[in-house]
This record gives sequence, C-alpha cells and structure tokens, in this order.
Amino acid sequence: MQIPARLSSVDFLREKCREHGLKVTPQRVAIYKELLKSKDHPNAEALFNRVRNTFPDISLDTVNRTLLSFAEIGIIDIVEGYGEPRRYDPDIKNHHHFRCVNCGTIIDFAEESYARIKVPQEIKKTVVVLNKKVLLEGYCHNCRKKI
Repeated sequence: MQIPARLSSVDFLREKCREHGLKVTPQRVAIYKELLKSKDHPNAEALFNRVRNTFPDISLDTVNRTLLSFAEIGIIDIVEGYGEPRRYDPDIKNHHHFRCVNCGTIIDFAEESYARIKVPQEIKKTVVVLNKKVLLEGYCHNCRKKI
C-alpha cells in the first residue's frame, strides 16, 4: 500500500510534533524517515539497528520512547507483536494486516467491507470503539511453499 505523500513527509512529522509540544530532534527525524522507508513493520530493535548507522550513540530506549510518542500523537500505528515485541507501521490510513504464523511477516491490505463490520451491541454498551482492524493469519507465499 502506498502512503499518501502528505502523511509520509518530514513536514507532517514536524507539524504533528509541534501540535503536541514535542521537539523535532535529528534523532526523531531519523527514526521517522527510517520507519517510512521500511516495508516490514519493524520492531524498535530493528529500527534502532538501522538508525544507529547515523546516530551511533542513540539508545534502544530512545528509539522505543520515540516510537511510542509517535503512536500517541497519531503519526504511526502500533502493530501488536502477537507474543513478540510490538511492531510499528507508518501507514496510518485505515487498512488491515495478514500475519504469517510461521515467519512473522506482516502484509498490509485494504478491504472496504472490513471497515463496515458491525460492532456487537453488547460491546457497544460498555466500550467506545475508535477503529476496526482485521487481522488475518496463515502462511505467507514463501512459507506456503514449504508446507
């Protein structure tokens, strides 16, 4: 899935950080740029290893806290790790995920009908639903060949 240009620019990062009182640091910009380049829904450690090439003194904790801050201000989404470390997605448009149960690959996909899934009445009585995301699990193309 292609991320709209406005949602994938450093200007968008700067705008959202300023809106929420966060400083726009070179480290934050580097983390965001690295995440935008990724296609694999990386976890904090993977991004840490990539950003460390530019900022050798950056800590894993800084990367972790930065990603959580980005998620809080709505410029990235957290993709739960399903028992592994949480992973991050720069695509904040409504979309869904397929997760390979063998290798852990996460693939984005769009399906309009999934966004129209009705929330059960018993749930609506007790919670406020902010969004609906569907997770499909199975074997990716590469792992399917091996089974």
